[in-house]
Amino acid sequence: MHEALTTDEPLAHGLKQRHLTMLGLGGVIGAGLFVGSGAGIAVAGPGIVLSYLIAGTIAMLVMRMLGEMSAAMPASGSFSVHAEKAIGRWAGFTVGWLYWFLLVVVLAVEATAAATIAHDWVPALPQWGWVLVFMVFFTLANLTAVRNFGEFEFWFAALKVGAIVLFLILGTLAVFGLLPDTDPVGLTHLTGDGGFLPGGWSGVISGVLAVVFAFGGLEVVTIAAAETDDPARAVGRAVRSAVVRILFFYVGSMLVIVTLLPWTAQQAGLSPYVTVLDSIGIPQAGQIMNIVVFVALLSALNANLYGASRMVFSLAERGEAPRGLLRISGGGVPRRAVLASVAFGFVSVLLNLKWPDSVFLYLLNSVGAVLLFVWALIAVSELRLRRRIEREAPGTLTLKMWAFPWLTWATLVAIAGVLVLMLTDDTARPQVLWSSGAAAAVLIVAGVRERGSVGRIRPGQ
Repeated sequence: MHEALTTDEPLAHGLKQRHLTMLGLGGVIGAGLFVGSGAGIAVAGPGIVLSYLIAGTIAMLVMRMLGEMSAAMPASGSFSVHAEKAIGRWAGFTVGWLYWFLLVVVLAVEATAAATIAHDWVPALPQWGWVLVFMVFFTLANLTAVRNFGEFEFWFAALKVGAIVLFLILGTLAVFGLLPDTDPVGLTHLTGDGGFLPGGWSGVISGVLAVVFAFGGLEVVTIAAAETDDPARAVGRAVRSAVVRILFFYVGSMLVIVTLLPWTAQQAGLSPYVTVLDSIGIPQAGQIMNIVVFVALLSALNANLYGASRMVFSLAERGEAPRGLLRISGGGVPRRAVLASVAFGFVSVLLNLKWPDSVFLYLLNSVGAVLLFVWALIAVSELRLRRRIEREAPGTLTLKMWAFPWLTWATLVAIAGVLVLMLTDDTARPQVLWSSGAAAAVLIVAGVRERGSVGRIRPGQ
């Protein structure tokens, strides 16, 4: 007999459609785009536009699959629940814990980077003091009603989206010489300085490796959907509005940057957005972007803490995490799950501050490729669940994956291709190897638990 496709969520339904839509739009617009894109331009030149198009298309297809499953069976555990239903208990356990681990480790990077910016502004408070302020503030925000998380993310995302839109408008005007003291640039910078692909297609592929992880974060939308009044409808609308627009923001930004200035003008460690804004005479461009990056980091910290707490809560619901984490406040917030997630986040921050180039580097490498593992399991889950949903609850398929199953298979091949390319890259190889080690360790625990549970009834059954 098949397990039920849907589950009842005990969490509060405090998020509104506008929260979810803006979370979808702003969830992946972070420091990886505003600052990290410079590394991609350095290896791909103008071909970075193609790199973002390829990476963004993979992310967009994965989100479509995840949106399909989340609309049909919304749950706070999202793809972990889907993997369990589609593949087995071990898959849900593995992907859930790996994703939780990813979020609480990356949280340390975001908190430390935001503290570095804040310390530059107010040096009287040491960097560790700023980290403490941010962690305490967002812990308290996540311990209160979920609508507070939604409001924070709504305004954080609104600022990021507004910054991108303004940048696109100003950049496009400058490209056509419509701003004061600017002349039309034509295609000079796209075809000069080594041509559109100065590093050839290998440069484009290297660019994909540099930028693909910037699209991580969209998954939180499907986790948050479970806390809306109408999860199936809310997640469908959020995914539809987010994926294409995000691709437009990323690819459009890169096109403006490499059209307006020669790709060789970008400096390592300096945001390409700052370089462009400086070139068109925007005063205090560096400080403006510092503010935007600061907000992006705090937004990611907030979203990651939220996503981690809901994922570990969902694992506890299914008996895959300590049952004590199931305690819910009167406002419908899983407070113990929040505290457990932030506790490990604090440990990660301390490791980052104390041993950034040794212990924490190993920790960071161990989650470096986890996002791709998660995406691959989402695709496999969709392949297996789609037929089952069509058979058992066809009315819930309100959002369908395009060209099923061919595009799903193509996405799986593309993800495998990125992992293989990472293995051939000296910088990325340690991430794949350490992440594979972390995944193997979780798989072993999952296997031991599954063997030990044979013949026992699981919680909730």
